[in-house]
Amino acid sequence: MFSVIACIRDDHDWRLILAAAVVCLAGSVATMLLLLRVQRSEGGQKGLWIAASGFACGIGVWSTHFIAMLAFDGGVPVAYGALGTALSVIVAIAASWIAFAIGLCGSFRFSMAVGGLVLGAGVAAMHFTGMQAIEIQGHIYYDQPMTVSAVLTGTLLASASLHAFHALRGARRLVTASLLLVLGICALHFTSMSGITLAPGAEVVATDTIHPTWLAGGVIAASTTLIVLAFGALFVDRHLTDLRGLANASLEGMAIVFDGVIVEANERFAALTGRKFSALSGRPPAEIFVFGEEGLEGHRRGDGPGEIDLLNAEGRTIPVEFMCRTIEYRGRECEVIFVRDLRARKEAERTIEHLAHHDSLTDLPNRAFFDRRLSQTLAAAAVRGEELAILCLDLDRFKAVNDIFGHGEGDRILCKVAELLREAAGEQDTVARLGGDEFAIIQVGGPQPQAARQLTDRILAQFAAEMDTNRDPTAVGVSIGSAVYPADGPTADQLRNNADTALYRAKQSGKGIACFFDREMDEAVRTRRQIENDLRHAVLRRQFFLEYQPLVEMQSGRTIGYEALLRWSHPERGLIGPDIFIPIAEESGSIIQIGEWVLEQACTEAARWNEPLPVSVNISPVQFLLPNLFDQVSSILRRTGLDPWRLELEITEAALMHNRDDVLSTLIRLRILGVRIVMDDFGTGHSSLSNLQTFPFDKLKIDCSFTAALESDPSAQAIVRAIIALGHSLRLAVVTEGVETERQRQILADEGCLQIQGFLSGRPGAAPSKGQEASVGSWEKVPARADF
Repeated sequence: MFSVIACIRDDHDWRLILAAAVVCLAGSVATMLLLLRVQRSEGGQKGLWIAASGFACGIGVWSTHFIAMLAFDGGVPVAYGALGTALSVIVAIAASWIAFAIGLCGSFRFSMAVGGLVLGAGVAAMHFTGMQAIEIQGHIYYDQPMTVSAVLTGTLLASASLHAFHALRGARRLVTASLLLVLGICALHFTSMSGITLAPGAEVVATDTIHPTWLAGGVIAASTTLIVLAFGALFVDRHLTDLRGLANASLEGMAIVFDGVIVEANERFAALTGRKFSALSGRPPAEIFVFGEEGLEGHRRGDGPGEIDLLNAEGRTIPVEFMCRTIEYRGRECEVIFVRDLRARKEAERTIEHLAHHDSLTDLPNRAFFDRRLSQTLAAAAVRGEELAILCLDLDRFKAVNDIFGHGEGDRILCKVAELLREAAGEQDTVARLGGDEFAIIQVGGPQPQAARQLTDRILAQFAAEMDTNRDPTAVGVSIGSAVYPADGPTADQLRNNADTALYRAKQSGKGIACFFDREMDEAVRTRRQIENDLRHAVLRRQFFLEYQPLVEMQSGRTIGYEALLRWSHPERGLIGPDIFIPIAEESGSIIQIGEWVLEQACTEAARWNEPLPVSVNISPVQFLLPNLFDQVSSILRRTGLDPWRLELEITEAALMHNRDDVLSTLIRLRILGVRIVMDDFGTGHSSLSNLQTFPFDKLKIDCSFTAALESDPSAQAIVRAIIALGHSLRLAVVTEGVETERQRQILADEGCLQIQGFLSGRPGAAPSKGQEASVGSWEKVPARADF
């Protein structure tokens, strides 16, 4: 160590030593910056940057060596051989290039350290090659231990430098790796020089030598050029890389056109065309785009982007958004083309369009598509004088399957039904799902109604084969209604309504069949459906009103209560009897809303009566399906202020046919509340004495059908006698309805009936006024039993 320091102090010019150190540091920093660029490169660019790194490192090492050699004064005139000097440069560059290739392209863990060993060995080879280029009048002697130490030290420090470059990050990587490389180069050179002795002699110096002055100038020029080129290349590359990276990061393809040909393009543009840049360069845009007659000039004049087709390398067209602008590029006026791939957007638009007009579950056309297609088909049929048919289909048992087996199984059934309908329909027919379990078909081509009958037969046959309810509990049936154009209607609305009416008749006739529209047969169905629709709005439109029929005590003739009877005053049809609209209301579910209105209206009016008589209200069996019926009744009593004992709820035994336990539980709660329960129409339907045993009713009502036959049918009289006796034995009040003649009243009195109701004792009428005992109505044709 001391000999090295002494050598640097005594045998070297410190000014040139300082210059050598600056050159070595600059060359090392440039090398590390170039190596960082190598790590960000791929493919062929990586190989070019490795070569540039090797060149910079080799020139830096060589420059450091010869500047330090020029600083050395061994007491003997020194010259340098041209061949050996040139060879040393080649050795330095080649060794650096090989070392960096091993370190940066190797796949093993310590490839950078191994590359550093190769670099150190290369620096040593360059050093001794340069030493062999020295021409002196004497001999050069090497101290072997110092020479070996120099090689080992330089090699290990060069290996540590590249390893630090691989292991460290950030500024520490650049600083540590550069300083270790500087130390390695300087340690190898000056340790080796401290072990060299120049001895004078009589040898003649070769003539092809380089004078130290010229060598100094060349080395300084080479090192300066190295520094400028290395940092300049990095700056320019970084600037160009940022611009190209920005262009390549764009979602849009960009190409620059000069003098009618493409001179530059980004990666996105090349990817869209399916060509490399080398294949794009020099091509006119007309070979890539379908411009039409206006050419590129016409598109350049456009104010905004437009759509155009691009031809890729395979000859396929790609829809793109196209825009062209004039810019200045590299000092020249050029056109820059921007393109954006529209395939994904076009596909999304097609998907949205499809979803807007198709059912997402079955992929069948939806109601909107069906309506549009029906209008188009009718217009075409009218022009051509053709016939067509509309089929409306509704699945049988689907709601039960969906409720029992879940919506997943219901969806599977709907998809299976869609496939069956596709198979049965013709190629020109339109099969649509209108919603829920409703489907429709537009059939075109062929004489009607024969073609429609054949289609319905195919559908029913396929359902019979694929949907066997005997072996498959999830199987469903189908009911079909058909209407034919133009026989059953000239417009789409009329055809749809008539086909729907025929479907309604098919479901009412037993389901699983097909019905064609029949004007006479379907008139009643249409009327029923119109009534059903009007019932949904009758409460809100205040079309209902109540009449009250008195309940009279037989012996005294005194009114002891009233029964509320519902009436419907239709704005077009006039007064509609309960026997017509009540069954429809129960079937459609409107009875829930209507029954609540009747109960609240009757309780409200009864609360205003001067005499606290009870009011009787009929409760439909459908209302007992509500789990909150008790809460509804108690809430109405609370709002109206009517005492519970004044409310009598009349039920028929049909209410006990379904959910018997729940119905009985509700009745018991109502009895506890204080409401009286009346068994209405006793003796008809599914009468069972067990109902009287299970639940103690407050009153029995004998149906008016028995009353009407009292005068002519001895068996009817016997039944009435038995019911009255049964009521007396159970301590239940018995009321006979429909008493219209004095003879009927006399027979009932003889049998022991205590209460009657009918035209004889009072017709239904308005709510009893203050102090009035009975109210007689003015409706001469209202039947004796007009309730629900």
